[in-house]
Amino acid sequence: MKTIKGPGLFLAQFAGDKAPFNSFEAITRWAADLGYKGVQIPTWDARLFDLDKAASSKTYCDEIKGKAADLGVAITELSTHLQGQLVAVHPAYDIPFDGFAAPAVRDNPKARQEWAVDQVRKSLTASRNLCLDAQVSFSGALAWPYLYPWPQRPAGLVEEAFDELARRWLPLFNHAEDMGVDLCFEIHPGEDLHDGVTFEMLLDRVKGHERCNMLYDPSHFVLQCLDYLEHIDIYHERIKMFHVKDAEFNPTGRQGVYGGYQSWVNRAGRFRSLGDGQVNFGAVFSKLAQYDFPGWAVVEWECALKHPEDGAREGAPFVRDHIIRVTEHAFDDFADAGTDKGALNKMLGL
Repeated sequence: MKTIKGPGLFLAQFAGDKAPFNSFEAITRWAADLGYKGVQIPTWDARLFDLDKAASSKTYCDEIKGKAADLGVAITELSTHLQGQLVAVHPAYDIPFDGFAAPAVRDNPKARQEWAVDQVRKSLTASRNLCLDAQVSFSGALAWPYLYPWPQRPAGLVEEAFDELARRWLPLFNHAEDMGVDLCFEIHPGEDLHDGVTFEMLLDRVKGHERCNMLYDPSHFVLQCLDYLEHIDIYHERIKMFHVKDAEFNPTGRQGVYGGYQSWVNRAGRFRSLGDGQVNFGAVFSKLAQYDFPGWAVVEWECALKHPEDGAREGAPFVRDHIIRVTEHAFDDFADAGTDKGALNKMLGL
C-alpha cells in the first residue's frame, strides 16, 4: 500500500500583486513556512509561472523545480482549470468566461477555443518537462444550460453535446499519452462533467482512454448531495488527483441545492475551510489509503467566511494529521503460527 503525499497547497486562490503572493519563489517560501511539502501551480498566472517557457524549455522547468526544492517543497501538479473551461463554452457563457482568455482572443469564440486547446497541450508538455505524471483541468460545458429537464430536452441534444466534448478532448488525451501524463478533470458543477454519470458519458465516448481521469474533491459532492465515499469505491481506479476541500449543506424551508440565486455566504450549500464543514475526512483518507491512491493531498482553500491566510495556516496540520502512514504488515501477524501443505490438508480434513 502507498502513503498519500502531502500536505500540498493549490496556489491559485492565494496569488496576488502583493508580496509574498506575487512570485513563485516568495509564495512557495510562504507555503513552506506554513508546513506545506508541495505546491500545485495555476498555469494561467504569469506572476508565478511562464507556461510557454515551461513547454519549450527543460532548463526553465529545472530552475523552477530547483527553487522549490531549495525550500523543501515539491511541485505536485499543474492546473489548467481556466483554460480547460474554454475548450467547450456554451454561447450563453461567452461573456462571463471571456475574461479567462488572453486578450487577443477575446470576443472570438473560435480563436478562444483554439487558444485554450493549445494551452492545455502546452501544460501537458510542461508537465513532462517537470517530471510530473498528472495534470488537472475543467472539462468545459456545452450541455450545462440544459441541466434541468424543463423545458423537455429534444431527443439527442445531450448526446450530441457529449459527442462534441469527446471530439474536442480526444486529441488532448492522445497528447497526454505521448507525454506520460494523466489528464484529470475536477468533477465540478458548471462543467459537463459534474458527477460520476457524466464522467462515464465522456469516458465511453473516448473508449475508456487511459489518460481520461479524475481529480477527487468531496466538497462538490456535498453540495450535490452525492455519496462522496461510495464515489471513491466506484471510481478509485480513475482518481489520480485529490483536492482537500470542505463544504456544508444546510437546506431550509426556503432553499436547497439550487441556492436561490444567493451569494455564497447565504447559500444552503457553501464551501468551508478544512474542519469547519461536513466532509468526513477520516473516512475519505481511509478510502484513498485502502485503494492505494498514488498522489498528493492538496489543500484548495475556498470558504465563504474565513480569511484565506487563516485557512492556509490551518490546512497544513489538518492534512498532515489525516494522512495515514500505511502499515507494512497485518495487525495479527504476531499470531501467525506458520503452516505447511500438510497442516493445511489436516485443517481441511483432507
